[in-house]
Amino acid sequence: MKLTKLFLRMPKDAGWLLPGLEVKRWFLLIIAGTVLATIGLCIIYNLRPIISLFNMIMKITQILPPEIIGWILILIGALFFFIGWLKTNYSILDVNNERNRHAVLEDLYRRRKLNRGPKIVAIGGGTGLSTMLKGIKKITNNITAVVTVGDDGGSSGKLREELGVLPPGDIRSCIAALADDEDLVTKLFQYRFKDCAGLSGHSFGNLFLTAMCSITGDMVRAVKESSKVLSIRGRVLPSTLDDMRLVAEMEDGEIIKGESNIPESGKKIKRLFSEPSNCKALEDVIWAIHDADLIILGPGSLYTSVVPNLLINEIAKAVNDAKARKIYVCNIMTQPGETDGFKVSDHIKTLINHAKYDKIMDAVLVNNDLPSELLAPYKNAGSEPVIVDKEEIQKMGIEVVQKNLIEDKRYEDGHDSFVRHSPSRLARVIYYWYRKKDKDKN
Repeated sequence: MKLTKLFLRMPKDAGWLLPGLEVKRWFLLIIAGTVLATIGLCIIYNLRPIISLFNMIMKITQILPPEIIGWILILIGALFFFIGWLKTNYSILDVNNERNRHAVLEDLYRRRKLNRGPKIVAIGGGTGLSTMLKGIKKITNNITAVVTVGDDGGSSGKLREELGVLPPGDIRSCIAALADDEDLVTKLFQYRFKDCAGLSGHSFGNLFLTAMCSITGDMVRAVKESSKVLSIRGRVLPSTLDDMRLVAEMEDGEIIKGESNIPESGKKIKRLFSEPSNCKALEDVIWAIHDADLIILGPGSLYTSVVPNLLINEIAKAVNDAKARKIYVCNIMTQPGETDGFKVSDHIKTLINHAKYDKIMDAVLVNNDLPSELLAPYKNAGSEPVIVDKEEIQKMGIEVVQKNLIEDKRYEDGHDSFVRHSPSRLARVIYYWYRKKDKDKN
C-alpha cells in the first residue's frame, strides 16, 4: 500500500511511526537512554525526586483510579517527547514547511522499502535498457546495470575517436534513467547541443562523463562520481574497460567493422565478434552477477546492445553459472539490418550461440498485444512483429512469458506513430515472474 494512501487515514506526522522506516528503534533507544541518565544523575547527587513524585501520585490516586493516572502520564510524556524529537529532526534536515516534511517522510519510507528489494543485474545497452531501468528502480535500489561499450556512432563515436574514452552514450542514458527524480539536473544531463560549432550533436552528459573520466582517470570512477550528482538508485557499470570494437561476419562472407556500420549493410549477420577478442570483464560486474537474485538480458538491439556483453567470456560464464533467476526480454518488432525475419527462438539461439553457454536464461518475456493500426508505420520502416514460436522455445527448455508490455503513449516519428516498451509494465511483469518462481522454489 502506498504511503500516500496511509496518510489519508492518519495525521501526516504520525507516518514516522509506520513500520519499515527504521526510526522507532532509535526513538525507543533515546527514551531508554534518557531514563537511565536521569536515574544516574539522581543517584550521583543524592536527589530524591522519584520518592517525592510517587508521594504526590499516591495522593492523586485517592481521587482518580491509578490506571487512568498512569495512562495520562504515559500519553503526555510520549507526546512531548515525540514532538520534541520530531522538531529536532526537522531542524537538522532544514525542512521548513509541511509539504517538504511530507516529501522527506515519503522519500525515507520509499528508500527503506526499496533497499530491501531483490538484487537485480540488467545487461544490455541502448534505449531498451534505459527504458526498463525507469521501471525497475521503482521495485528495488539494488540495481546493477551492465552496459555495452561497443558504440562508435554519433556523439559517443566522436568522443571515442578524438579523446580515446569509452563511449559514454549508453552509460549516460542509464544514469539518467536511474536518477532519483526527473528534475532539471537529469534533463541537463540528457541535453543535446544543436547548431553550435564544435558541440553540435554532443549531449551535456557525454561531455560531462568524458571530463570526469579525464579527471578521475577511468570511466568507472567517472560514472561513480556522476551518479552521485544525480543521486541514482543502484549503479551503472561498463561491461569492460577495454577498447572493444564490434565486427560482424555477414552470410556472404563480408566482414564489417563498427557497431554503427553493421545495421547499415542490409545483409544478414552470420556471427558477431569483438576486437580484441579477449576483452576482460570488469571485476565488479562479475561479482554483481554472482550475487544477483535476478538477471535480465535486454531489451535492446540484439546484435549491437545485448550480444556484445556476452562476447566477453567471463560475463557469459558468470551468467550461465549464476544461481539467480534469468529472463530475456525479447524485442517487440524485428530490427531492419539486424533481425529481419527473426522469430523469438532465433533471438534466443543467437544469444546462446554467441555466449557459448546454454543456461543463460530460464525464461523469455514477449509482448502479446500490438494494435493493428500501428503495423503500417512499422511495415514502412521494414519492420514486423516478432513471431512467438512457443513450441520451438519450449523444446529448448525455456519458459515463455507473454504479457502486454507496450506503452499506451505513442511516440511520433514524422507522420507515423510507434510504440515502445512500457517501463512500469515491463518491470511489474518481470518482478511478478521472479516472485512466483521464488515462491515455487521455497
